[in-house]
Amino acid sequence: MKTNLRRFRFERGELSQQQLADMVSVSRQTIVAIEKGNYSPSVKLALLLAEKLETTVEELFELEDEDHD
Repeated sequence: MKTNLRRFRFERGELSQQQLADMVSVSRQTIVAIEKGNYSPSVKLALLLAEKLETTVEELFELEDEDHD
């Protein structure tokens, strides 16, 4: 799964990982793991991230070809 979380953080006022983590009540390490592609967020967390970044889940996260296997 591809994530655009980092790009949206910067487009929304250069939010730090910690600021975003605080906004959605997770650890900074969770945001780091999502941005590196090491962690897939729950539906609830994906929706919260999209809401706080004023975008959609589909804009934040995209399936890649290998995800369809």
